[in-house]
Amino acid sequence: MFIPYNHPSVRSSGRWAPVGNALCATATGSYVELAFRGTYALLRFDQTWSQPPYPHVWLSVDGGAQVEVPLDRYLRVSAPEGDHVVKILLKGAVEQQHRWYHPLVGKIAFLGYDAEAPATLPEDPRKTIEFVGDSITEGVLIDAFLRDHKNDQLDRPYMDDVCATYAYLTAQALGLRSLHCGYGATGITRSGCGGVPKVSETYPYCFQNAPVAYDHPDYILINHGANDRGAGCEAYINGYREFLKQVRAAHPESKIIVLSAFVGAWPQELGALVKEHNLAYNDDVFFIDTTDWIPKDPLHPLRDGHRIVANNLIPLLKERYSL
Repeated sequence: MFIPYNHPSVRSSGRWAPVGNALCATATGSYVELAFRGTYALLRFDQTWSQPPYPHVWLSVDGGAQVEVPLDRYLRVSAPEGDHVVKILLKGAVEQQHRWYHPLVGKIAFLGYDAEAPATLPEDPRKTIEFVGDSITEGVLIDAFLRDHKNDQLDRPYMDDVCATYAYLTAQALGLRSLHCGYGATGITRSGCGGVPKVSETYPYCFQNAPVAYDHPDYILINHGANDRGAGCEAYINGYREFLKQVRAAHPESKIIVLSAFVGAWPQELGALVKEHNLAYNDDVFFIDTTDWIPKDPLHPLRDGHRIVANNLIPLLKERYSL
């Protein structure tokens, strides 16, 4: 039998919104889980407007090892008789494919699945942490050595991995469910790849005309600045001031963390802004200066660089919020 994406046996996490008869996402780290009964599940995806190279997903069954799979119209899961849970997580895609304005190209569009019968998903009581950032948060070029073409956009689904980012690693270590808003080349002052607008315009939406539907995150961590260096300090700080107010207005009770850019874009000025904001609005935004955590080159940290950032970040958040 066919079970559509909006059945109770399916649960989404991240920046998902319905488009036609599919549930769509373009932000890496977004995932769906489904519970089925029997020996197989045939996962169905809408590939309309999709172009190769297709996005890659991490596919896992019953919490086991993740397997990297390019998206296709059908992906089949085989399992022993019983109840099973499948997780499909958007690992990486091509930055320059359209992923904001319709028709969406660099997307995952989940239609639903075929199985003998649906089953019941276990509850997920974890608190949530939302990561707001650019290509580093997206997981771009983590495996930069996997370049086979002069135009490395053709290799990006292989080179990028949101699950190896400082963001995902930190959330996993702290027992939190991560929500990702990371798009390459975006910033406080500028738009990014794939038609994605600057962060103040991106933040409320999954993509064009699709408001974010998940509840208020327990924690929100912002890491922007690497792509704003060309705009100058004044424009960056002024834009950040407004974005910080925007995030606080949207989520009055969330704990907000501001992480300075790893490339060293005005950390002192950003720290002063956070202090100013806290005094003006009686807020408790937590500023973290990442100066000298990792080298400024390469701009996109490799797996080891992301691990170093996570190892620095985890104890700070654990102590601050008693995690």
